[in-house]
Amino acid sequence: MNRKTGRNDPCPCGSGRKYKHCCQRQGRAARRSEATLQEALAHHRAGDLAAAESLYQKVLSAESNHPVALHYSGILAHQRGNVSVAIDLIGRALAIRPNDAEAHFNLGTILQQQGELRAAVRRYRDALRLAPEAVEAHINLGNTLKDLGETDEALECYRRAVSIRPDDAVTQFNFGNFCRDLGHPGEAVDHYRSAIRIRPEFAEAHNNLGNALKDLGDIDEALGCYRQALVVRPDYAEAHFNLGNALRERGDIDGALQCYRTALSIRPDYADAYTNMLFVYAYHGALAPQDYLGLARGWERACVPEPERAAARGRVFDRSPLAGRRVRLGYVSGDFRTHAVSYFVEQLFAHHDRTRFVVFAYSTSVERDAVTARLQRLVEHWVPVAGVPDRALRDRIDSDRIDVLVDLSGHTGHSRQGVFARRAAPVQAHYLGYMASTGLSEMDYWIGDDILTPPESDAQYSEQIWRLPRVWVAYEGKRDAPVPAGRTAVEDGTVWIGGFNHLAKLTPATFALWARVLHALPQAKLLLKTKALAEPANRERILNVMAGHGIAAGRLDLRDISLTPDWPSHMACYDGLDIALDPVGGIAGGTTSCDALWMGVPVVTLMGDRMASRMTASMLNALGREDWIARTESEYIEKVHDLAADARGRSALRFELRGQMAQSPLCDTRGLAVSLEAAYLDMAERWQRNHIH
Repeated sequence: MNRKTGRNDPCPCGSGRKYKHCCQRQGRAARRSEATLQEALAHHRAGDLAAAESLYQKVLSAESNHPVALHYSGILAHQRGNVSVAIDLIGRALAIRPNDAEAHFNLGTILQQQGELRAAVRRYRDALRLAPEAVEAHINLGNTLKDLGETDEALECYRRAVSIRPDDAVTQFNFGNFCRDLGHPGEAVDHYRSAIRIRPEFAEAHNNLGNALKDLGDIDEALGCYRQALVVRPDYAEAHFNLGNALRERGDIDGALQCYRTALSIRPDYADAYTNMLFVYAYHGALAPQDYLGLARGWERACVPEPERAAARGRVFDRSPLAGRRVRLGYVSGDFRTHAVSYFVEQLFAHHDRTRFVVFAYSTSVERDAVTARLQRLVEHWVPVAGVPDRALRDRIDSDRIDVLVDLSGHTGHSRQGVFARRAAPVQAHYLGYMASTGLSEMDYWIGDDILTPPESDAQYSEQIWRLPRVWVAYEGKRDAPVPAGRTAVEDGTVWIGGFNHLAKLTPATFALWARVLHALPQAKLLLKTKALAEPANRERILNVMAGHGIAAGRLDLRDISLTPDWPSHMACYDGLDIALDPVGGIAGGTTSCDALWMGVPVVTLMGDRMASRMTASMLNALGREDWIARTESEYIEKVHDLAADARGRSALRFELRGQMAQSPLCDTRGLAVSLEAAYLDMAERWQRNHIH
């Protein structure tokens, strides 16, 4: 039986004081405070923050250590953006009432949003110790552990959440998000379908189901999911954005751009939609360089509040002189995994001089694979920052006392342009990962070379171009690539032209030019091989486009990568290609051009007026094969024609080109590291001369 509280017992209110000194003597005041508190909570729930704040203060004026008023005042402070005040108030509430599971949870949520992941984990665990069935705490703990890379524990959190609420659509939805983030789209699909079965009008679940299906290569069903999400919620900006991404993969560039514009009309500060719009314009060469630059400059105005941009312009850094210490160098990327960017980055990390540089890698994606593990071993400081807000990541980078911060993403996936826009380091530079200007006023340099970014292209960039005295990348020949095999002569003299570039690089201008090449070479056939050709719709589209240019289907061989399950077998396919054709009108080949050359296949490129169309030209220049660089479409056709006519020369190249590459600057990975290190040091010294007196 419950007994009546005695005068000398602890007060039930949780204050820690004896009842005779607390509620017995202050019962009337306590009842008044309770009424005021309930009124405050009602205003808070209704969104009237000013009234709620006033009433919370009234309660705290009467009882400064009222734990509930402190707790909810902290939540209100967080809603107003006063994070440090929020953390202090909720911390004070917990010091008074440590068994408040909700307060532990809310403090954990704030800490998680600030990137204080370990501290957030402790708070979520405290909440679950007090309330083991709190599903939201299990989910948030799972998300935080996932961001920390502790995926096994995170998975257990999600399983526990689903076991508590198996018929809850939101729980199934969150489990789907977790599976997709870990790179398991098939499992994600199952959970999203469960969420939709429970709640058919769940727009977010339809949208994310589309994302998982797109990951699995099922673009048709993904498109249907996005459209269903928009039937449920026509103003759903994320669904418009994802529909645009799927249309872009289908080759519907105009449709994709319209979706991004619609998303931005709903959410003008939608950074990802703006980023993808910029990417499409740059990747496909769909805008004149100056028009693109104007649009790129608008990203930070739309996506970073003016007070934060003003603060970035005025940021002051405390850095000691460089003499006698190592330069602290940071790389930021979402592509520290199997990716074209990481192929080049891995060689760079392996050759950095650790007696002169301390290397930090800030990984902005939760995706991990064998490449991730290798990269992590090559740097002194591996910092997973997926999910960390831009301001918190900026402060983390500053606390690491980085001298030179290098962006490897630009406006691509998992980009953190918001960190650079807020000025995280004294020197900020873009390198490698993007094909145009970032447009950021706080990005100091854009690293290129004389061919990639000649002086006449300076006006295309908001950054200062830093030209390396050599080709801007280095290709370390892939050891698992097979030795090139000689082409077996065929009776009809067929010459196979084409390439293995991503389908998105094959613009209408590319197909038009390649059709002209085929008309000029009746003995030629076109071989294309890429992942997207697994979809019948993509194959049909290409056949129709080429038919429109007068090229019969019998002259095309369209293959998808499923025919070559591993890398050596993929590379061996180059044995069936006589001449590689670089795409035109958008972005040229990168690693694909290098792969072709490594397998002894000559590459013909058309050098354009912007960086995106000059990558292969820069590589060929470093290889000493300027004769494969065309300046006009007619010259492009002529060079392909000449190579096709020289069967003996091409046969010799099969066995000679790899050795020539290995001895050229294009394969000098150590030379690239030395050149970049000299650039980083020079950049840091310039900053110090101007800022340290």
